Amino acid sequence: MKLQRMNRRALTLGALAVSGALALTACGSDDNGGSSSSSSSSSSSANASSANCGTAKKGQQLLADGSSAQKNAIDAWVKAFSQACGVQINYKGGGSGAGVTSFNQGQLAFAGSDSALKPEEVTASKQVCSGGQGIDLPMVGGPIALGYNVPGVDNLVLDAPTLAKIFDSKITNWNDAAIKKLNPSAKLPDLKIQAFHRSDESGTTDNFTKYLIATTAANWKYSGGKAWQAKGGQSAAGSAGVAQQVKATSGAIGYFELSYVGDGVKAVSIDTGAAAPVAPSTDSATKDIADAKVVGTGSDLSLKLNYNTKAEGAYPITLVTYEIVCDKGNKADTLPATKAFLTYIASEEGQKVLSTIDYAPIPDAIITKVRSTIASIS
Repeated sequence: MKLQRMNRRALTLGALAVSGALALTACGSDDNGGSSSSSSSSSSSANASSANCGTAKKGQQLLADGSSAQKNAIDAWVKAFSQACGVQINYKGGGSGAGVTSFNQGQLAFAGSDSALKPEEVTASKQVCSGGQGIDLPMVGGPIALGYNVPGVDNLVLDAPTLAKIFDSKITNWNDAAIKKLNPSAKLPDLKIQAFHRSDESGTTDNFTKYLIATTAANWKYSGGKAWQAKGGQSAAGSAGVAQQVKATSGAIGYFELSYVGDGVKAVSIDTGAAAPVAPSTDSATKDIADAKVVGTGSDLSLKLNYNTKAEGAYPITLVTYEIVCDKGNKADTLPATKAFLTYIASEEGQKVLSTIDYAPIPDAIITKVRSTIASIS
């Protein structure tokens, strides 16, 4: 596992070097012309970056907050972009709920959320987006892994009903009959299950519980949302906090993004009803996201995911993180830098970074629409 993590870091550094070089070339270009519709996605991204980086103030600071699920991705992007364009981006990663709230209070250049804006949040955004409103731009994909720490169990399969019962304190021991049935060859210990959930409002919680509602409503009687509703269990703040608790606690299980798996934490494979259980990976998540439908209107690109998929190799517990920005009425002093950063992360080069750090790139049909929308924000 340590070797895999080292290889992953090496790949990430390589990807960042390429991305940073491309962004630097773009930022340093004097070509401020727009790209034609026949241009490749990479050349379109470079042209857009050159125009926006050319007007962004070097040394400017952008404040952003939101989804902790995407923080590892944002950190990688910020490193490359800041080195190339001289703009400092402070992304707190305090959770989707905190990000949306702060954005609608006019405190942020953009926010990240693993759930699309609710109607009342769109209404509130009109107070800070002069003549416009907040929109959802799908930018980061990835599986929500069920990370576990059970001594002697290297491969674990669970299904939706069993997961629901575990997180609702109905199944409390690892040698429960339901778990044994799904793992007949595993040596399951007589060990208490320690289920961890998010203490803060989280789009990861929202997506995980949407999966349970869609697939096993009889075993999950809660309405869902960013706040955890089930009884029992233990809590921790942020994806990193939950992952840390799972790593430190024998018998623990928790939900967080794949990038937090490793160093003593293994990931559950999900029995979806397909021919074989599906493990979380960038490829299996992308297969699921490709089946999503755009349900947003106008410039909004919010998606409806298929949590109940039974497609071979498609991992069903997948989230998409949105960057939230005004379609119109962004603050004039931060718009050029915000637009440049969003253009970079939506570019082919920016999206390529994701798969090196256990995230899933947004499928081409969707990210193409994202790029067009970013070009039109004002």
